[in-house]
Amino acid sequence: MSLQRSDIPGEILAQFARGMVVPAHPLALNSQRQFDRRHQRALTRYYVDAGAGGLAVGVHTTQFNIREQGLYETVLSAAIDDQRSWTSRPMMMIAGLCGHTKQARAEAHIAGSLGYQAGLLSLAALPTASEDELIAHCEAVSQDIPLIGFYLQTAVGGLKLSSEFWRRFALIPNVLAIKVAPFNRYRTIDVVRGIVDAHAEDRVFLYTGNDDHIVLDLALPFTAMREGQPVTVRFRGGLLGHWSVWTASATKLLARIKAELASGDGTLSPELLALDARVTDCNSAFFDVTNDFQGCIAGCHEVLRRQGLLEGIWCLDPHETLGPGQLEQIDRVYELHGDLSDDAFVHANLARWLA
Repeated sequence: MSLQRSDIPGEILAQFARGMVVPAHPLALNSQRQFDRRHQRALTRYYVDAGAGGLAVGVHTTQFNIREQGLYETVLSAAIDDQRSWTSRPMMMIAGLCGHTKQARAEAHIAGSLGYQAGLLSLAALPTASEDELIAHCEAVSQDIPLIGFYLQTAVGGLKLSSEFWRRFALIPNVLAIKVAPFNRYRTIDVVRGIVDAHAEDRVFLYTGNDDHIVLDLALPFTAMREGQPVTVRFRGGLLGHWSVWTASATKLLARIKAELASGDGTLSPELLALDARVTDCNSAFFDVTNDFQGCIAGCHEVLRRQGLLEGIWCLDPHETLGPGQLEQIDRVYELHGDLSDDAFVHANLARWLA
């Protein structure tokens, strides 16, 4: 089946345009590293009740190698079934798409048949492709599902892409948004310039994936010049691995930012701006910055394990685990920034989510 932007329900598209919290959905496994259906269901219920506007499934945080394990359709189906059975609230469901064109299009067909509205397209499988080849790949996959571009940081397999690439990407008619996650301010601005140069700032929505700069991405305007005139764009929301944990707090944070921007002269309080460094400090522990992101998935699992949402931190790859010293860093973050957690919210609802 082929899905177009016009096929997305109007209410969901409007919410996505206004900006929402979209957690990158982790994968629940048991001690034998097999799919743990009960805890996977609990995670989805948690994100729904925490106020997430959508879910991203089959993405980096879900572990890309669900594909080699034959779990891609199983995991996508579980998430959308659990979301629909738990709430009648419309949500944006986004599927991760990977691989060369044939594989990415096959995954787009699976996602669309299950009811997903958009595909987050990773280009990590095409490290030697030219930008012309990458654009041709994106155009082909966009025939099957509305696309969200993915500027993945190079430390975990992403490609360095030019502003011209993002201009050409934004001109593809079935492109919906771009997740900007290079963890690099220069490359983030390249995406902004590309969208502005394409005259696509009102059609292609920016979502932050810069887990090291969440608050300021959402709070600050980004201005690029076009034909001698400044054009200002803003990140609408976030699609983040970091928001797979402490999600109820993330929804409050986004609401607070939007409220401050909408009030009075739109100035931001020093207290809000100061949260940027605190949230980034939390991310440094969760994403294992000390060890070059070695434990970025396991670190999020550890937070969810402490809350009872996962039984352990197991990943499909037995070598993928916490980095040296990461556990102590997570302990430090809990001690210093525990007020940013949503532990009390999880504790009050956990039994219901696991039922």
